[in-house]
Amino acid sequence: MARFGDGLALGPDLLSAAESAVQQAVAPLVGRPDLLCVFVTGEDPDEVEEAARRAMAVADARTVVGCSAAGVIGGGRGEEEASAVSVWAAVLPGARLEPFRLEALRTEDRLVVVGMPEGQDDDVVGVLLADPFTFPVDAFVERSGEVLPGLPLVGGLAGGESRGSTRLFVDDEVFEDGAVGVVIGGPVSAMTLVSQGARPIGPDMVVTKADENVLYELAGTPALDKLEQIVAGLAEDDQELAAKGLLIGVAMNEYADEHEQGDFLVRGVVGADTDTGAIAIGDVVEVGRTVRFQVRDAGAAGDDLAGLLARFDVGPIEGALLFSCNGRGRAMFPTSDHDVRVVRNTLGAGGVGGFFAAGEIGPVGGRNHVHGFTASILAFGGDDDV
Repeated sequence: MARFGDGLALGPDLLSAAESAVQQAVAPLVGRPDLLCVFVTGEDPDEVEEAARRAMAVADARTVVGCSAAGVIGGGRGEEEASAVSVWAAVLPGARLEPFRLEALRTEDRLVVVGMPEGQDDDVVGVLLADPFTFPVDAFVERSGEVLPGLPLVGGLAGGESRGSTRLFVDDEVFEDGAVGVVIGGPVSAMTLVSQGARPIGPDMVVTKADENVLYELAGTPALDKLEQIVAGLAEDDQELAAKGLLIGVAMNEYADEHEQGDFLVRGVVGADTDTGAIAIGDVVEVGRTVRFQVRDAGAAGDDLAGLLARFDVGPIEGALLFSCNGRGRAMFPTSDHDVRVVRNTLGAGGVGGFFAAGEIGPVGGRNHVHGFTASILAFGGDDDV
């Protein structure tokens, strides 16, 4: 018997799919699940909610968290093109589980997030699932180290096409806004990993003029001119990758001699102004920061994920949660199964579940961040590794 299990079932009857996915996930377990994660893909938010409630009702788990998603991962597969339910179940003997629901409340001059449990000395990791329309996830995650020092956060932004269409699940409740999750503490062996889906191109550059998310100068040159120079000097294959969607990485360690793949927080290039020579990106970057342009590269992404997993110097890994960017899957690889297959094959873990996120949460360099085009993984070791 196992301590971790996963299941995947497709619709269009999401209620039946929910029951099937739960049965698959709990079948190999040694006892009642302590933690159950439920992820649902469906066109109708109300049907998604009903499926989640059915899964929570039949699972008889001590704690349940989950969310709606653009695609789900389970049963050794990824599914992005059909209504589906993924369930991941874990037996965690002796673990302390603190489920939570976060709300963002507006005061006169700022947003205040309430609902996070107080930190405990034996906290191991937190799983965070957030609505991208109503919760300030970037600011919360970036400042989480101040509130909960030393607590790694892993998770992702839930799927929803517009405000009010997201569904978040925690125990027997369903919410349309905010965030939910669980803090796991006690005798639990857990490891985190964030794998990049982008490859750097061109040189490192210092931002010499910027305003919020608009970069005016890079290394003393108009940002757009600098970008055009870099792209013009690329090999033809890389020029094609840049044309499909250019990214930019912000170096996490300013003091490193060189910055390579995995050393950046990757953000999208969202616009350019030929009159001013400025480019707009998907984050605020201060003058003096080091940046480097990036391209989405399936080969480099696959190699990075396999290489990082192979260097996990712990074992055996018995189960894992996988939060993969919705820009990966079929958008990057031949199939939606790529990331989950690599995780299962490399770690040898049987219970692997998760979803395709609109932004992934995971720690890099000792700090929690919201990422793009990444695979963020929370892996659980066996009892002997505690």
